[in-house]
Amino acid sequence: MSRVSARALDEAIAWQLCLDSGEATELERHEFRRWLGERPEHAQVWQQLAGIDQQLAAAAPIPARRALLRSGGVRRRSPHRIAGNTLALLLAVGLGLGLLAQQRPLGDYLADELTARGEHRELRLADSSIVQLNSRTALDIDFDGAQRRLYLHSGEILVKTGHDDPRPFIVETEQGRLQPLGTRFLVRREGKSTRLIVLESAVAAAPRSASGERVIQAGEQVRIDREHLGRSEPAPVGAEAWSHGMLVADDMPLAQLIDSLGEYRSGYLGLDPALADLRISGVFPLNDSDKALAALPPSLPVSIERYSDWWVRVVPAND
Repeated sequence: MSRVSARALDEAIAWQLCLDSGEATELERHEFRRWLGERPEHAQVWQQLAGIDQQLAAAAPIPARRALLRSGGVRRRSPHRIAGNTLALLLAVGLGLGLLAQQRPLGDYLADELTARGEHRELRLADSSIVQLNSRTALDIDFDGAQRRLYLHSGEILVKTGHDDPRPFIVETEQGRLQPLGTRFLVRREGKSTRLIVLESAVAAAPRSASGERVIQAGEQVRIDREHLGRSEPAPVGAEAWSHGMLVADDMPLAQLIDSLGEYRSGYLGLDPALADLRISGVFPLNDSDKALAALPPSLPVSIERYSDWWVRVVPAND
């Protein structure tokens, strides 16, 4: 599915608030059915909004939206009066959205494909391309008669493109546009930039807000922001190891290792700032972070403080 417009989302929110109030009239229900059938986009956004509700059910057993509706804040208001106000969503779901926002950007919950912390998923697309999603990844998939398009909102994907489809294959992020030339490659969102790592063949990369395109060859990586492409550099060792449940560290800063393990672990995993620049090499299991942490003290002057299964810190070793 492609991304929906802000207006359609606002209208869907307004209808949900109206229908969930328990006081919608038969005329309002009729108007809702007419709105739902007006455009394909309306049905799409309504389905996506239902996906948010499923996430909220897990995050907030007593939905804050219902409490707000009972309070009279939006009762008996016409959907057309509150359409256009995205803040209505935040007010309606209150605590539930607050809990979700602490975990990841709220926009991720509208994505076609979404992985949780520590989850790894493989998709086979309609053109036989294979896409693997790393932990906490949000991805839209939009195939039509003209192109095959992926939009990466957050996280990381490993793509192996199908070869028997004449339509161009495009991967987009907020920072740029990538077109593989029959290949395997990684795309990772890193804050306000995107990192491309080419494993086989080549990928044409272009920043979103600047002209110019450069072909990145196998064994190279590049950092992309909206205005320019960075220098091509050698691809890191073991960049795709996460797809096999492993993390390869090659003289890696300890802070980076702990951050990576934290992506696959529930609860808090912290590091004493004094240890951040220590370097380490090795292969660590992502799906058993306790085992990975246990491998640190023999190699580094650190110890593991475990307050509970949900609160662990790496601290300097006692002399």
